[in-house]
Amino acid sequence: MHAGLIAKERMVENGVISVRIWQANIGKTLVVDVPMCDGEVEESGEFMLDGVTFPAAEVPVEFLHPAGEPGSLFPTGNLIDTFDVPGEGTFRASFVNAGIPTIFLDASELGYQGTELQDDINNDAEALVRFEKIRAYGAIQMGLNETLEQAQTRQHVPKIAFVSPPKSYLSSSGKQVEASNVDLLVRALSMGKLHHAMMGTAAVAISAAACVPGTIVNLAAGGGERESVVFGHPSGTLKVGAKTSLEPEAGGLKRPL
Repeated sequence: MHAGLIAKERMVENGVISVRIWQANIGKTLVVDVPMCDGEVEESGEFMLDGVTFPAAEVPVEFLHPAGEPGSLFPTGNLIDTFDVPGEGTFRASFVNAGIPTIFLDASELGYQGTELQDDINNDAEALVRFEKIRAYGAIQMGLNETLEQAQTRQHVPKIAFVSPPKSYLSSSGKQVEASNVDLLVRALSMGKLHHAMMGTAAVAISAAACVPGTIVNLAAGGGERESVVFGHPSGTLKVGAKTSLEPEAGGLKRPL
């Protein structure tokens, strides 16, 4: 708006303006609802987002059709797959393509609680090597790469995350997160390191997977039909939601709207 990319006739003196944005790196459209005050973008406010240092005005973000083409939400066609990683073992995983391709694993199968913070993972060189190996083999399972060598050169995708049922823990920001205030816990790695909070595109994958009964994410949240979840991450909590529909082209699987 400050750059003049939005036509003046679309501006409002006071209220909210919806802006469609093309996010080129994931090839998806999102809509942001931007608050306006006296003809200017309202930047100040009391809204706090765990993982962000300062409060500001709240700007809701909606991803439109985050899974892309029909059937692509679950690229393997399954809600849960079992795949072997040589030297590491056999894992149950939900491979999800929404927001950004993401591999979801059960924290307990990896030997974790789901309450881990950055130092617990990032200071463990063996753990990072293990996660990267699982991620690379998962990329092949998702059809993103044909060979291990290709997967190793594209570390940015897919993301890898592990989930667990609710537990209480002290976040890296010093905020006490109570098990009663969250539906599940999620820890995600990006570019080979545990993220300090949660990547926005991965949050979309979490919401889509959580709202489809039977996925690793949904089961960690207690299972069943739902349209939103609150998950705990290293810096605090985040609420996300998704709406899904059944379509024949998707093999009877649900896909986010």
